[in-house]
Amino acid sequence: MTVGNVFFVVASVVALFGACMTIASRSPIRSAVGLLITIVGIAALFLMLNAQFLAAIQLIVYAGAVVVLFVFVIMLLGPDAGDGEGTIARARLARYGAGAFFVLLALAGAHLVSRSELSVHRFKVAPAGHGSVEGIGTLLFNGMVIPFELATALLIVAVVGAIAVARGKPHVRRESKSASPTARMFHGPLMARDAQRPLPTKAERAAKAAGGVG
Repeated sequence: MTVGNVFFVVASVVALFGACMTIASRSPIRSAVGLLITIVGIAALFLMLNAQFLAAIQLIVYAGAVVVLFVFVIMLLGPDAGDGEGTIARARLARYGAGAFFVLLALAGAHLVSRSELSVHRFKVAPAGHGSVEGIGTLLFNGMVIPFELATALLIVAVVGAIAVARGKPHVRRESKSASPTARMFHGPLMARDAQRPLPTKAERAAKAAGGVG
């Protein structure tokens, strides 16, 4: 067994372990950590394929930005954000339905592969700069400028949506009204300027006194 085979087995085990941790953990934070482990394993597989740019993108963009965004949203909404009436039942139904769908999809794919006649196909030898940072950068900024800018606009829209979610809806303060005059006296506003009927001005008091005398 060569060193490359050992590296492939270790990276694959790490990626599969992180994926199982992501979908099996009940804690959202642990699921995010499992996703981070999966991303690291996939980056190691890209390194084995001599794709340094994709490995760097996996670590910088996904591990350094997307997972951090997930953790930020989890900490913002709280771990009990979806624990409402009927939410747990719908989540359980969605989980079992998605699992059954992917099992059927895997069985259908295995059936199609077993019926097809596969032949070994040898790929051509990749050039020296294939998958490197220089090669991807040249292709990206020469012929893929428009998709690159569209991806930038998509990220801006995602940031705006995150800000909108973080701000939330304004809370309306409800004032409790009590029928007891004693409660209204001791639980009312402390300052005259905070009352709904502020104290009369000096001119209003003089006018009222003059009207009472007359």
